[in-house]
Amino acid sequence: MLDAVRVLLIPVIAFLGIALGLLYTGIDRKLAARMQARIGPPLIQPFRDIRKLLVKETIVPDDAVGWLFNSMPVLGLATAITVLLYLPLGCPEPIFKGYGDLVLILYLLILPSLAIVIGGFASGSPYATVGAQREMVTMISYELPLTISVISVAWLVSLTNPGAPAFSLDVVSANPVWYMVGPLGFIGLGILLMVLLWVIPGELGKTPFDVAEAETEIAGGVFVEYSGRNLALFYLTGAVRTIAVASLVISMFLPWNASGILGLSGLLGMVADVMFFLFKLFVVVFLGSAFIRVIVARLRINQVVRFYWFYATAAAFLGMVLIWIDAVLL
Repeated sequence: MLDAVRVLLIPVIAFLGIALGLLYTGIDRKLAARMQARIGPPLIQPFRDIRKLLVKETIVPDDAVGWLFNSMPVLGLATAITVLLYLPLGCPEPIFKGYGDLVLILYLLILPSLAIVIGGFASGSPYATVGAQREMVTMISYELPLTISVISVAWLVSLTNPGAPAFSLDVVSANPVWYMVGPLGFIGLGILLMVLLWVIPGELGKTPFDVAEAETEIAGGVFVEYSGRNLALFYLTGAVRTIAVASLVISMFLPWNASGILGLSGLLGMVADVMFFLFKLFVVVFLGSAFIRVIVARLRINQVVRFYWFYATAAAFLGMVLIWIDAVLL
């Protein structure tokens, strides 16, 4: 059973996840603008957008399935926040430490996308229906390389920790995988990390994989009928998912703490760990979101499927094979 302290920390983690998500969304937009020789919006613009949406009227279309239409934004945000409760965010232990593993996190990451899909279908709009279909196809596409990457890392960790649970995130984050491999395995891990960085924009619905919205083609797609509070909740869901997906990548591939590197302890060590985590978060969000969407234009839905099912999946399998060969040679 969860103790009272952990229960009280749940709203704190939710608030920090939302605040960090909005802040990093602002940083992401600013960096992307600068890379395109634009000034870009201020860093606090996402906070202003949320405030504006929360005071606007929430309109439910006549043809919509009302209860589904209104409940999906809540479900999306709730499940995105739940993922954060299983991930180490800096120095504190996860709230739900020991109550789940990487398999559960993969399932939870699917739920916000499913909420978007169901919300689009429930809106009754033909544009939203097309967007929901595209979101569903995109989700199915990137899940395969994502799963292969996670399984490969978990398998590698289980080789050096035979008695530990194979998919325990605690075990994975406590044992940096880069120390477990030789040259071939190091290359394989680098390929898997690259694959996960390309999965991030698909997971978050960012360019070049934002085919579910595609304003110039389907007028906003899945969100075309959403407004006011409901649209704000979906906006927050995207912000929290940014932190959740990036934190998962950090836990698997960049689990080091500044306190261990610098030999710090106590409060100073905790502050150093949190600041180092925020820096790693910035790097992962920049490489997996801003950088990719600036250098690549939006893809068509068939190109999205081809990229994830053929190129990303082939790369993930290659990384897994290199790790296996390296393990055999060692």
